[in-house]
Amino acid sequence: MSSGPKLGEKKKFQLPHVFVLLFGIIVLCTVLTWIIPAGEFDRIENADGRMIAVAGSWHTVDAEPVGIFQMFKAVYDGMLDAADISMLIFLTFASTSFVIKSGAFDGLVVFLMKIFKGNSSIIIIPIFMALFGLGSSTVGMFEEWLPFIPVFASIFVGMGFDAVVGLAVVAFGAGIGFSGAAMNPFTMGVAQGIAEVPYMSGAGFRVVCHIIMLVVGSAMIMRYALKVKKDPTKSVVYGTFLDKDHSADDNVEQKEFGVRQVLVLIDLLVMIIVLIWGVKTKGWYFAEISTLFLIMGIIAAIIMGYGPQKIGKIIAEGFASAAVPALMVGLARGILMVMQSGTIIDTVVYGLSIPMAHFPAWLTGVAMLIMQTILNFFIPSGSGQAATSMPIMAPLADLLGVSRDTACLAFQFGDGLSNIIWPTAYAAVMSGLAGVKLDRWWKFAFPVFGVLVLTQAALLIFSVMTGFGG
Repeated sequence: MSSGPKLGEKKKFQLPHVFVLLFGIIVLCTVLTWIIPAGEFDRIENADGRMIAVAGSWHTVDAEPVGIFQMFKAVYDGMLDAADISMLIFLTFASTSFVIKSGAFDGLVVFLMKIFKGNSSIIIIPIFMALFGLGSSTVGMFEEWLPFIPVFASIFVGMGFDAVVGLAVVAFGAGIGFSGAAMNPFTMGVAQGIAEVPYMSGAGFRVVCHIIMLVVGSAMIMRYALKVKKDPTKSVVYGTFLDKDHSADDNVEQKEFGVRQVLVLIDLLVMIIVLIWGVKTKGWYFAEISTLFLIMGIIAAIIMGYGPQKIGKIIAEGFASAAVPALMVGLARGILMVMQSGTIIDTVVYGLSIPMAHFPAWLTGVAMLIMQTILNFFIPSGSGQAATSMPIMAPLADLLGVSRDTACLAFQFGDGLSNIIWPTAYAAVMSGLAGVKLDRWWKFAFPVFGVLVLTQAALLIFSVMTGFGG
């Protein structure tokens, strides 16, 4: 007997599979290359060796709209171009699988449950969000936090919440840290350099912004977490496979948590410390970070006394779990490849900048925020977005009587937070790592994102009215 919808019954809308969604965006951008005029800014090399756009230099170029064959080829090109991130996901998934299989996290859950009994366990949400935000604000860590998403999803489920809470702690913690970055060299450093603003200028105010956004964001996540703990049916993933897939073991408190498990956790902690040191002092990126995780995983396997067969099996299981998120990265990058091939990215930037000349001064910062948030969909690279937009935003700020520090702040706000919402950035990857369907993540995240954007808008209005950095 068919279990499908009955005659006359409305079929509930369901978001397409993330692969279908991302390829649909590739198709849409392909169509746009036939509609939007091809154009580009002249570019010059600045003192730091970066190619930056010259304000007022936008001009049309010969159109090269993307054809059907190129559209499909963008999938391959995107996966090839994003291979470094995909390899990071594969290797970190495999490596953290050793830690998860060891039972160390089960022991950590029990430990946290004993310390934070009842509703007091909620306090770890702002604590961890602050820690993730600190790394993002200071040394620009974002992709580096991705491997911790499945770990935190499991930990928070084990504490009686749901996987979305664990995902939100990492995603919003990192996103808020990026948005209020005091000294992130990859985004704020680049933006200030292009805008000819001294590095670290306005850092004190950005720290205040970070704290305000952290309080607002963590309060909303804590409210949701308490609601889910009190009534699991209130979870946005209630009734999905997550109930089974991420559920904590009923006998978790009876599982062994001995010296081996403690040593595995120490191994993980040492790896995190070395990771932060390497990123900050040695300029480590995907290759070094992936290697570090691999070393950590092998050490964990040795500590647990795993034999070659078990090690191979755990690595294979980790690779299998990483396949979908890793492929999402390539598909998302394919969107960018299409827009680059059609030479429409600069046209989008130019088109978004034109209306801002007509805004009242006090709303200019908000207009810049909206533009940068939209632009991050098309240019998900923070430094790339800065190199493309700031040469236009900086002189536009001068023209409108707004400080260049405010223009940099608007860029930082728009780039940082929307990374966890746009599928072209990290929304699809993050939700996939947590095992949460993208539409379920959006259902939870958009209200929090909306309130935080309103908070950013208020901070930008304050910045304009007080002449921040002027």
